[in-house]
Amino acid sequence: MRIWLCLMVLLFLGGAKEGAAQSNQALQVASLRTEYLVNPIGIEVRQPRLSWQLQSDRRDVRQVAYQIQVATSREALARGRDLVWDSGRVESDQSVFVPYGGPALQRRQRYYWRVRVWDNHGRSSAWSEPAFWEMGLLSPDEWRAQWITYNWEEDTSQPQPAPMLRRTFRVEGRVRRARLYITSLGLYEAHLNGRRVGDQLFTPGWTSYHHRLQYQTYDVTDLLRPGENALGVILGDGWYRGYLTWSVRRNVYGDRLALLAQLEITYEDGRTQVVTSDPDWKATTGPIRMSDIYMGEIYDARLEKEGWTEPGYDDSDWRGVRVLEHPKDILIAPIGPPVRRIQEIRPVAILYTPAGDTVVDMGQNMVGWVRLRVRGPAGTVVTLRHAEVLDKHGNFYTENLRRARQTDQYILKGEGEEVFEPHFTFHGFRYVAVSGYPGELTPEAITGIVIHSAFEPTGTWVSSDSLLNRLQLNIQWGMKGNFLDVPTDCPQRDERLGWTGDAQVFARTAMFNGLVGGFFTKWLGDVAADQSPEGAVPHVVPNVLPSFAGRFPGGATGWADAAVVIPWTMYQVYGDRRILEVQYPSMKAWVEYMRREAGDDLIWDTGFHFGDWLAFVPEENVRRAYPGATTGRDFLATAYFAYSTRLLAQAAEVIGKTDEARHYRQLYEAIREAFNREFVTPNGRVAQATQTAYTLAIQFDLLPEHLRAEAGRRLAEDVRAHNMHLTTGFLGTPQLLHALSNTGQLDVAYTLLRQTTYPSWLYQVKMGATTMWERWDSIKPDSTFQDPSMNSFNHYAYGSVGDWMYRVVAGIDTETPGYQRLRIAPQPGGGLKWVQARYHSLYGEVASSWELVDPQTFVLEVTIPPNTTATVRLPGAQLASVQEGRQPVQSAAGVHRAYQDGADVVVEVGSGTYRFTYSPSAELVRRIQTQPEVGQPVTMSF
Repeated sequence: MRIWLCLMVLLFLGGAKEGAAQSNQALQVASLRTEYLVNPIGIEVRQPRLSWQLQSDRRDVRQVAYQIQVATSREALARGRDLVWDSGRVESDQSVFVPYGGPALQRRQRYYWRVRVWDNHGRSSAWSEPAFWEMGLLSPDEWRAQWITYNWEEDTSQPQPAPMLRRTFRVEGRVRRARLYITSLGLYEAHLNGRRVGDQLFTPGWTSYHHRLQYQTYDVTDLLRPGENALGVILGDGWYRGYLTWSVRRNVYGDRLALLAQLEITYEDGRTQVVTSDPDWKATTGPIRMSDIYMGEIYDARLEKEGWTEPGYDDSDWRGVRVLEHPKDILIAPIGPPVRRIQEIRPVAILYTPAGDTVVDMGQNMVGWVRLRVRGPAGTVVTLRHAEVLDKHGNFYTENLRRARQTDQYILKGEGEEVFEPHFTFHGFRYVAVSGYPGELTPEAITGIVIHSAFEPTGTWVSSDSLLNRLQLNIQWGMKGNFLDVPTDCPQRDERLGWTGDAQVFARTAMFNGLVGGFFTKWLGDVAADQSPEGAVPHVVPNVLPSFAGRFPGGATGWADAAVVIPWTMYQVYGDRRILEVQYPSMKAWVEYMRREAGDDLIWDTGFHFGDWLAFVPEENVRRAYPGATTGRDFLATAYFAYSTRLLAQAAEVIGKTDEARHYRQLYEAIREAFNREFVTPNGRVAQATQTAYTLAIQFDLLPEHLRAEAGRRLAEDVRAHNMHLTTGFLGTPQLLHALSNTGQLDVAYTLLRQTTYPSWLYQVKMGATTMWERWDSIKPDSTFQDPSMNSFNHYAYGSVGDWMYRVVAGIDTETPGYQRLRIAPQPGGGLKWVQARYHSLYGEVASSWELVDPQTFVLEVTIPPNTTATVRLPGAQLASVQEGRQPVQSAAGVHRAYQDGADVVVEVGSGTYRFTYSPSAELVRRIQTQPEVGQPVTMSF
């Protein structure tokens, strides 16, 4: 009796403590964003959208109302008085992309904002910590500065020394705030009083320069000093007039570098002072003898001008500048993340090659440069050459760079330890050949500086298979290396262009691994700007290939469709309705272009197309094949015509264009009907019978429902016919595993994912890849290389498999746009014992981790962020055996509903972390424990 009473007391006290803990659990608001940015300075969005996240340890938390306050000072916001806008209590669960609803925003003004929320448990949060955004100049007439350029002539057919421009000015009084608004023709690096302004690289960024040119805004209040001040700017060729494309053309946008700068100072007493780029500046050249994105940099430290960005420097021998006529109405504020130094890596080895080179191995194919530390006599030349791989003999290999030199030279001034980093170039490399280094080269002399657009990492994926874990890292490193202001194809050879096809196929995977909404918003603006009047989308954006492929500079299927696919994907992933509104004219123009090209029969068989680029070509057909020859171009073009038309119809519906939505749905159905007449037999055989043909027919919903399973069976048969290998190229690969798993061929999909022989994803890993390759056989099984004219070892397109790894293997997906209603539905198999994945949505962290502990125990743990709900599918479960924590799933807190659905159990839950445990079905155990069948490698070449 006494024991029973003690237990009752303990249970009561425990329950009371738990109840007290729940009642005291705080509801908080955090992670405030304006658009996709945190505390942005110098934006031009007239009605910025505000987002936040809820935080709570309690389950099943949903926002039922919010209140936003906006003020022009922290003090006013803290008092809740003199507000610019107070939304009042708004009954809504919206916490992502809530549009500012106050009076028109004023140029240059900083706005502070905060938010509080109410939840479905009757709780209210405290006010969030304040965040802010600051407006830019908003109109061309706000620019008092003049475009200026150095006053000497150049031979711009060759790289020239980097111009250095400076001027001095006085600060008279206590400074309240100071902003530098600045841009350039070419690249710029600004310094104020001897300190670098900001940490952004490759500014002003690469855009369609004739239509859109970004300017940056910097808070330089802390860099000013009383009395004399000095502002200095270095200019570089960059994309504006440096070498571009494999034809190594120069001066693509212009042959003259120029500066536009406006420093605005506001004093405590209310006075303002504006220092602009004007004829009073002076200019010269200095230590940067040349700096080119493809070729590298030559830096002569003996020519440094010590103190040139500080007041008191003697510039009497500098030359003048002159005004340059150039438009200002093309200036725009950035909306995406800038390029920055992101991380540093140390060498793993110093090698001495059979050919006699001293080579530093960074251990990772990376993008950026190396920091060199060196001591030696003045005039010593240290040369740094960069390459991705060593050849089969262990020698430094640069043939695949084509005409890009990727070479930096540093000339010592001979004054103690010297440190060098290049300024206006970047390299794609793992290995650095160092020559001319005085003394013994040690690992401490070299540091790798990794750069890329500073998107926030959002995804992690790990499993019981170390090879797949390396594949995931390769996907991420490929993305980091190629998301450098524009989504490039490769970062090393004489190309590095914004290929639309690569971006289109990789976009969904990119959005798992990083917050790239702003990155793509910026780039899609250039897609629209460079689109032809007829609606054709260029092969690369910004477009620097005006005459590629003869008379077809754009309009290639699967490439140009980026104009439709990426905005729609952004809407799905981020719930970004505005991107559909902004890009809709571009999306529509592309679909209308395809409609005109296809003609009345709706079969598009005209124009230039890359096809299923770099797909399998049988050995006997190599001589007469082009790299995308395995699937007919008319088939691919018509399939994408249908796909983009369907997406356009859906986008029109979302943004309220009901009549156009109806029109394009009807057009899609007509294309689908024409496609089936032309390419599909009544028994479900698809024309050409390639893996890509079946994949796109399935994934683009082009087949009658009763033929989908048959198409999946035929697709799986083709995989088996190729010894359990894929044969797809750029267009087929992203959808291949989805097509298999969506038609009941999950085992075959896992076999392809875990295949380790050539060609496969893990073949690359087994061959030592640390990024994704351009070709399945960039390095052949005999360790020789593919054709050096097109053989990149850092090319992210085939990394699009990451989407399947997140959405199917880990099971993280969205049911409604933006992940407010999400789905966790892992499909285990392929011999994997466990998988853990996390994705940071705009609502917060989503997680899915599953493990087969033993044949009697399967565990799925999920995390659902506050203000969202989820449908969780438990594979191979019986409702009676499922527990959440230590209790039956039906009675667990946060569970709204649980029911049997065929072989699975479906659980509908609110926010929180849940641990589901149950005895798995024999079929699920079989799928997990069965190792994939691995066939012999196939011969695949070009």
